[in-house]
Amino acid sequence: MSVIKIAIMGAGLSGLSCAVTLERNGISPVIFEHRRTVGDRFVNGEILLSLLNRPIFDSLAYFSEQYGIYLHPTANIKKLVLHSEKNQAVIHGHLGFTNIRGRHEDSFEKQLARQVKSNIIYNSQYSYEQLLKDFTHVVLATGDAAYAIKIQDYRKDLTVHLRGATVTGNFDPYSAAAWLDNQLAPKGYGYFIPFSEKEANIVIAFPEYQENISLDINKLWENFFYKTCEDHQQNLKITDNFEISGYIIGICKYPRIGNTFFTGNCFGSIMPFLGFGQFAAILTGIYAAYDLCGLGKYEKLTIPLRKSYDNSLSLRRSMEKLSNPKMDILVKRLNGTLGNKLFNSKHYNPLKLVSRLLKPLTI
Repeated sequence: MSVIKIAIMGAGLSGLSCAVTLERNGISPVIFEHRRTVGDRFVNGEILLSLLNRPIFDSLAYFSEQYGIYLHPTANIKKLVLHSEKNQAVIHGHLGFTNIRGRHEDSFEKQLARQVKSNIIYNSQYSYEQLLKDFTHVVLATGDAAYAIKIQDYRKDLTVHLRGATVTGNFDPYSAAAWLDNQLAPKGYGYFIPFSEKEANIVIAFPEYQENISLDINKLWENFFYKTCEDHQQNLKITDNFEISGYIIGICKYPRIGNTFFTGNCFGSIMPFLGFGQFAAILTGIYAAYDLCGLGKYEKLTIPLRKSYDNSLSLRRSMEKLSNPKMDILVKRLNGTLGNKLFNSKHYNPLKLVSRLLKPLTI
């Protein structure tokens, strides 16, 4: 009888979540990571926004109680400030969590790595084709869509340009902010995520559509940085920065082909609306492991994630149609009872509520 041998290509969120789940079910995979350590990239902040993960309200409690994966956030978000060109909405409640990614010791990648016992081979030069020869199954968790595009049908919906920085100042670690302003990020957004009371991450992201190709990113960044300083009423100091172009947002047609599983960004875990995909990435890793352990079928388990992706894409397309005056109307409506109901209620479908809000604005 042949013995199952599983290779996981990539030690990011989906790959490590897959490894933890396999180990809990008595299977030890081998993890291949082409970088020198887990999380070996720039440091940035991300959020797990409860609004986008319905019907799950508390994603971290869900991961620990359902799957035995334990993650500690930077903080829970109790206040979210939405800025448009002329208006502002302040939302209160248990809105989600902030966390750190990358080289930071408390990043989600580092936390997951501490829960893995299997062998991780760093500085790996193994290709997918080589791993197929030596292992019965391969989990592709490389963190980008390159292999998925090469191997199968992959729907690329857009690419995004991002510029971000770590800044120092005086911050409320339980408060995050976002800017919906086409003058700062055309058809995109800006956001502020604190790391602590003294450090935070600020980012602008916009789609690389033809009409945005000629944009002056330096001028956009200058305006955004000035606006961030102004809205926080302090002179922020940049201590680190990063920039990414051609960041692919899309989804594969087949979650599994033969004995290869596509997880994380190889699957299509980045949610198009705000560009965060941690929740879906971790679930793809778990679901792939469940299939390998005979606990479910990966194709079926990932159906809700595909629906969430499509809903998120529809929401983004609707938001991209809004001019700044219409964005002002939307943000004004969210400032008060409606906004708090949208972000906090467990009984309403948030996407349906948002669709109702957007419908008269996109005509």
